[in-house]
Formats: sequence, structure tokens, C-alpha cells
Amino acid sequence: QVRLEESGGDSVQAGGSLTISCVVSGNVDSNNYMAWFRQAPGKKRQGVAGIALGDGTTEYSDLVKDRFAVFRDNAVNTMHLQMNSLKPEDTAMYYCAILTIPRGRRWYWADQYEYEFWGQGTQVTVSS
Repeated sequence: QVRLEESGGDSVQAGGSLTISCVVSGNVDSNNYMAWFRQAPGKKRQGVAGIALGDGTTEYSDLVKDRFAVFRDNAVNTMHLQMNSLKPEDTAMYYCAILTIPRGRRWYWADQYEYEFWGQGTQVTVSS
């Protein structure tokens, strides 16, 4: 069983920066892929960024790719999302998720239905 726990959510001013983190407990290896999703009230959950735990390949939503950076620390099974130049429209609950992909299968990083385990979320609020 894999468990995910997010932390670091906060209220910030527009233009500010924030880093949120996700700690993974349980067995993970190079076949695992992780992602950050977010969901604002009344809106669908959307993919923000993803990372392959094996080779560190990253993927980003066009909405954030020039402002956010996802990275991992495999030594402590932690994924981070560094968010810069935050905008009010970045306000949402941010969730981390993880899945296992067998070798040779493609990773559809932004497809929430692919992911097997989810955290409880951490709230990010950006005020103008």
C-alpha cells in the first residue's frame, strides 16, 4: 500500500512563490510516475505537472510550464512543486498522485484516471 501526504499549501500574494511537497510512503521504484493535479471550486481537476521517478522526465501543463517546476528527491521519496509568479487563477486544492507503469507502456501524465493512489490535498490560495 502506498500513501501520499501533501504539505506546504498557503495563502500568498499574486506574483509570489511557494513550494509544495508530497511525501510517499511504501514501495516505489523506477516504474513509478507521479503528478500534481489541482482542482478549484466548481471546476474539473486538471493536471499541473508530472515526473518520472526513474529518469526524472517532466511534463507540464501549458498553463504553468514557464512558472512551475516539479522535481523529486528519491532519497526521501518526496516530490516538490516550486511555483513562481503565482496568479489568482492558480488558487486551488493541489493533489499529488502516483501510478506504476510496466515497461513499454506510455505514460499519459495528465490523465487522472491512470493514477492509483492520491493524497488528501493541500490548499494554495493566491490573492490579487
